[in-house]
Amino acid sequence: MKRRDFIIGSLMAAGTLLAAGKVGTGAVGLAESDKKKDKDKGMKIVVLTGSPRRNGNSAHLAEQFIKGAREAGHDVFRFDCAFANVAPCRACYHCGMDGPCVSNDDFEALRPHLLEADMVVFATPLYYFGFSSQLKAVIDRFYAINGQIKGAAKKAALLMTYADTAPREAEPLLSHYEALTEYLGWKSVGTVVAPGVWPAGAVRDTRYAGQAYRLGKDL
Repeated sequence: MKRRDFIIGSLMAAGTLLAAGKVGTGAVGLAESDKKKDKDKGMKIVVLTGSPRRNGNSAHLAEQFIKGAREAGHDVFRFDCAFANVAPCRACYHCGMDGPCVSNDDFEALRPHLLEADMVVFATPLYYFGFSSQLKAVIDRFYAINGQIKGAAKKAALLMTYADTAPREAEPLLSHYEALTEYLGWKSVGTVVAPGVWPAGAVRDTRYAGQAYRLGKDL
């Protein structure tokens, strides 16, 4: 898998959400058949948070999702990207897309959880129309485990907050998420998109916190 192929695949996937009518606010849940199957056994879930604010809005959505998921009997591992030491990918190809990274940092503690996870949840504020840089650095390091996570039968979800209220402002991040999960072959089972929240804690009094909780609870 070349980087060029990934970029092309991402560009082709951009706009898919618009065409499918998936862009907007609120949550998209699992189909009933999927819910029943997953409830038969607890899943291992990794939640990656990207907010540099400990009490940030996307962090609160993550907390509500985790609360619901644990109540449903799932095992959740939370990794706060902004408070971890994770270097950016150097494009050195030392890992060969399936081996140890040249940077021996906190990503190594996350690695086994990602490999074992049945589901990965991305929780992020919208920063300049994309993932926060702290979360993006972790996603870029997926490169070192690409051979083991690409095509794996994993699920994914996105919890996203942003200060604006225009749906089009959220489209680049949503397209990136769709391209990422499509490339990895992961099944997206839900999104919660919370617009119009800027000060820390603003999302607490909105319906989006409840949506994040129910997304976790209904898995």
